[in-house]
Amino acid sequence: MLIGVPLETAAGEKRVATVPDVVEKLIKLGFSVAVQSGAGDAANFADDTYRAAGAEVLPTAADIFARADIVFKVRAPSADEVAQLRAGSTLIGFIWPAQNPELMQQLAARKVTVLAIDSLPRQLSRAQKMDALTSMAGISGYRAVIEAANAFGRFFNGQITAAGKIQPAKVFIAGAGVAGLAAIGTAANLGAIVRANDTRAEVADQVVSLGGEFVKVDYEEEGSGGGGYAKVMSEGFLQAQREMYAKQAREADIIITTALIPGKPAPKLITAEMVQSMKPGSVIVDMAGEQGGNCELTVPGEAVVRHGVTIIGYTDLVSRLAKQASTLYATNLWRVTEELCKTKDGVINVNMEDDAIRGLTVIKEGNITWPPPPLKQAVAAPKPAAAAPAAKGHGHGGGSEPMSAKSLATVFGVGAVAFALVGLYAPASFLAHFTVFVLACFIGYMVVWNVTPSLHTPLMSVTNAISSIIAIGALVQVAPPLDAAGAADRPNMLILGLAVFALALTAVNMFGGFAVTRRMLAMFRK
Repeated sequence: MLIGVPLETAAGEKRVATVPDVVEKLIKLGFSVAVQSGAGDAANFADDTYRAAGAEVLPTAADIFARADIVFKVRAPSADEVAQLRAGSTLIGFIWPAQNPELMQQLAARKVTVLAIDSLPRQLSRAQKMDALTSMAGISGYRAVIEAANAFGRFFNGQITAAGKIQPAKVFIAGAGVAGLAAIGTAANLGAIVRANDTRAEVADQVVSLGGEFVKVDYEEEGSGGGGYAKVMSEGFLQAQREMYAKQAREADIIITTALIPGKPAPKLITAEMVQSMKPGSVIVDMAGEQGGNCELTVPGEAVVRHGVTIIGYTDLVSRLAKQASTLYATNLWRVTEELCKTKDGVINVNMEDDAIRGLTVIKEGNITWPPPPLKQAVAAPKPAAAAPAAKGHGHGGGSEPMSAKSLATVFGVGAVAFALVGLYAPASFLAHFTVFVLACFIGYMVVWNVTPSLHTPLMSVTNAISSIIAIGALVQVAPPLDAAGAADRPNMLILGLAVFALALTAVNMFGGFAVTRRMLAMFRK
């Protein structure tokens, strides 16, 4: 099958749906690839680089659509592009079916299969490699900070110079999704004081881990929605949120807004009064400009100045990093193709029994299949039938019922008798070692049980390092103690060799264990 990649025709779009490195991977899956001449120019991928990767370069979009079995696109197709799609072909790209019902009808009329990359069920862990929304959101969050720094008239980081002290910029980020977290990390790395807010309380730890401060709304309400988005909040919460935003607007130098709700206009978070209260020279980057904007004064696609504040409403933030964005997007489409062609024979299979593929598929052979049914929930194993209670006088309790006081006393009594017999008849050396063994098991169990699961790896690695105290035994063999006459018994050469080898291994174990622990713990701090 032939994968065709036409030039993107949307105004301001510089991305391309595949890149030379990914072309080679698609060919290994058994596909042939054709790219329209000039499709990658805006992203700095020349036609010759595609040819070198094994792709065919065709002169016009009509050539691509006439021959391609599968069409890779970034933006949703225009009416002219839909008209050129060949019946029975497959289109993969951003479609936004909820916002484009007319486009869906046009595509269905062409009897094509359409996979909307924006409809991927993001809650599936194995879908992460195909998640183009996350890839593009991370790029847009990074670029938003760069645009803010370009429009801002001062440094981000604080400095002390001969000419005086420079205060760090204060950045407030509304929304801590993928784009917001990318913006937080970028702004913090530039040295700014970063604060962020989100309706989902669970992202607070992520904000802090990236160097930001989470600003909580003084109102309790759960804000998690489906697919990684926030939900629409109650009026009481929104009022408390507006009061918090008004306070942050007075203090912040830069505000970056990222709030979006699928299928709805962007919520208005920053009012004209808040903009007026900001310091002259401040900057607002409204990343929701394409859906109307989070700021009342945003002009989609433009940067304007209102009340001395620069308001950036660019809708092409991702395209402003076209080469990086194209590379990540092309990788996402390659991963989708891998799922469609598991046999690696260059033929795709749109398996509607696969949850990920079913979610992506909005039109199947001309039939609209969007919205998809709810994801299949994992069926829990049936609980075993409760065992019949034991007859009185037979056994100790029944099923999972707690042990009675009498049974518990009996068990402890038997254990005490066993230990007493060990103490009476076992050698003293055995008893000492046995006692240490029991205590070590108990203490080890309690230590691991009371440690956060995320710290189990560093705990085990440092424990592993400490256990390398057995190196002392090898040292004794290498340099045995002196006897009363001041002489030392020379060890057998085999024993000496094994001792040296043991020393080498325990040294690696010891230093490696502490190194792993240090590296793991570094992940939990800035």
